[in-house]
Amino acid sequence: MQIYGYPISRLIEGFSKLPGIGQKSAARIAFYILNSPPEIGAELAAAIMDAKRDSKYCQKCQNITDADICYICNNQKRDSSLIMVVETPQDMAAYEKTKEFSGTYHVLHGAISPMAGIGPDEIRIKPLLERVCADNIGEIILATNPNVEGEATAIYIAKLLRPMGIKTTRIAHGVPVGGDLEHVDSVTLTRALQWRREI
Repeated sequence: MQIYGYPISRLIEGFSKLPGIGQKSAARIAFYILNSPPEIGAELAAAIMDAKRDSKYCQKCQNITDADICYICNNQKRDSSLIMVVETPQDMAAYEKTKEFSGTYHVLHGAISPMAGIGPDEIRIKPLLERVCADNIGEIILATNPNVEGEATAIYIAKLLRPMGIKTTRIAHGVPVGGDLEHVDSVTLTRALQWRREI
């Protein structure tokens, strides 16, 4: 039903497809843009197009970046022998906010979930194994979410790493079971990192 006409209805529909945005929020955002100066909408549209065009995966850690190698992997002050494996770029950002981790990351872009049809080949496990074989890695920290999918992913990766003789640890469960790392406070994330255990 097009109460507002096609262009604004299409805009509301577009915003409502975003995660966490319902119809009311989508309408509020759409009308904000509609009632703002034209440059606000133009800047937003340009930012979306630029992000879609210029973003790619870091060749080392698979994080989203605009360069072949991301800033974290390029940072000589980071401990490249220590890799924290996370599910999403948002999880990585959550740990970066704690300022407690000085290693590097590997972003899986998902977790194993047979119910959702996501197997090991659908997430970025293979580049992690290639990286482990190519680089001098001392420890892998499995920081997947503490839910069924995250646990299954951590166990699967740990089994793949065991024959390689790499120290593999799992973050402690200071993080609530069933929660997402991006929504957990910095103190809890720091404790989970400090109390990680070998698996």
